[in-house]
Amino acid sequence: MSFFREDFTARSAAVRVRFGAGIRSAVAEEMEALGVSRALILTTPQQADMADEFAGYCGSRAVGRFTGATMHTPVDVSEQATELARKLGADVVISVGGGSTTGLGKAIALRTDLPQIVVPTTYAGSEATGILGQTENGVKTTLTSAKVQPEVILYDAELVTSLPVAMTVASALNAMAHAAEGLYARDRSPISSLMAVEGLRAFRDALPKVIAAPGNVGARGETLYGAWLCGTVLGQVGMALHHKLCHTLGGSFDLPHAETHAIILPHAIAFNDHAVPDLLAPLGELFGMAPGPGLWHFAKAAGAPMALRDLGLAEADLDRAADLATANPYWNPRPVTRDGVRQLLQAAWAGDCPDA
Repeated sequence: MSFFREDFTARSAAVRVRFGAGIRSAVAEEMEALGVSRALILTTPQQADMADEFAGYCGSRAVGRFTGATMHTPVDVSEQATELARKLGADVVISVGGGSTTGLGKAIALRTDLPQIVVPTTYAGSEATGILGQTENGVKTTLTSAKVQPEVILYDAELVTSLPVAMTVASALNAMAHAAEGLYARDRSPISSLMAVEGLRAFRDALPKVIAAPGNVGARGETLYGAWLCGTVLGQVGMALHHKLCHTLGGSFDLPHAETHAIILPHAIAFNDHAVPDLLAPLGELFGMAPGPGLWHFAKAAGAPMALRDLGLAEADLDRAADLATANPYWNPRPVTRDGVRQLLQAAWAGDCPDA
């Protein structure tokens, strides 16, 4: 099918992207190309050893480490890291990790305008966008700014070979959500739609290979390729109901980011398929059935989490979640009603397959 539209605007950020097994060791080259020499290296506590590895690649250019990145980018953590960057006189941040670390680097850039080099270790896709989500007082808000767009991304398949299969699957579905919602975004372009379908195809084909052999560098490289494409879609177009629900559940109920995306995705897509079946037809073609059930069965076959209750969300919380998600809804191709969202959340909580 053609993605031509008579009227559209296409956006593309100026980002340098490099792919290759072992490419992480070129981080000092990228610092030199940026004209910087004082790097603050960021990781989560669980990946603190990565900070040591990258300090080795940077040599004397590494002036400090902050290993406290955490989910949903809490503002207080960002302020601590920003203070350290200023104290050290850092002129670049190197973010090594998934969405938590990338988000922290963006938060520092927002406050300081420092350039960012991102080395992803998951498929989050945040590295490809100028979008930052921050949490304060239990509420997650998002902003879009050129200041938070990373300048350099290094995709190294070797870094994701050790990503546990469960996190691999959840992170992949998180990335796929960006592309799936991009297919019906009101500001979509032919380019964003082409990238969305190719990103989804890459995950459809490569994820089963990764599950079968987690150390398969070639398959891991293809999943990173999918993550880059899906993340780039996220950076070019607006998101809708799926992302609103995930931000609500993550920011207000502290549910894990990737797993929440994995569970909500089939239900949100099935909800919107009733309004825009023509735009979601490529998803049906990729998975061989209606888009919502197709994604649900793909996720189940991959061993993804299937029910919000398994993440610790109480059934009693569903009413509040529906209220929060519909209080200030994102644009969506199908009208967002409180009853409709409540029904969607019930099915996602129970882990039921969405209706076609």
